[in-house]
Amino acid sequence: MDIRKIKKLIDLIEDSDIVELEITEGEESVRISRSSTTSAPIVYSTPSAVPVPLAQATGDQPPAPVPIAPPVEEPLSGHIVRAPMVGTFYRAPSPGSKEFVEVGQQVAAGDTLCIIEAMKILNQIEADVDGVIAKILVDNAQPVEYNQPLFLIE
Repeated sequence: MDIRKIKKLIDLIEDSDIVELEITEGEESVRISRSSTTSAPIVYSTPSAVPVPLAQATGDQPPAPVPIAPPVEEPLSGHIVRAPMVGTFYRAPSPGSKEFVEVGQQVAAGDTLCIIEAMKILNQIEADVDGVIAKILVDNAQPVEYNQPLFLIE
């Protein structure tokens, strides 16, 4: 988890009446608690591979743990359009406007696919190949990281 996000969470706790906050992203987890006499401690943890239930009071053996399979990401096939910068992803030029592209739409190199807002500047992201939009990988108004996949063009 990014240290900047953790600092923002700490600021959020300090500026509000929240006593405890726990966030989980993938396999990483952060829990921040406020104590009246100390600063907010940060506890990092990673999930155990398999949870094991305790034996019941009758002395019976607990059932054998069932392994939990991690989610499998499907590989992306085709041309991937990636974010050239960090910012906020927008599918349309303004709220309520028609989106630049939809899944199944034919695009040509140079067509505007989306806008990424960075530091109050709206940057148009254009297709760099001709093809059909196979998949839109980011939800509207979501933050994106540098080099994050945005679109799949076939």
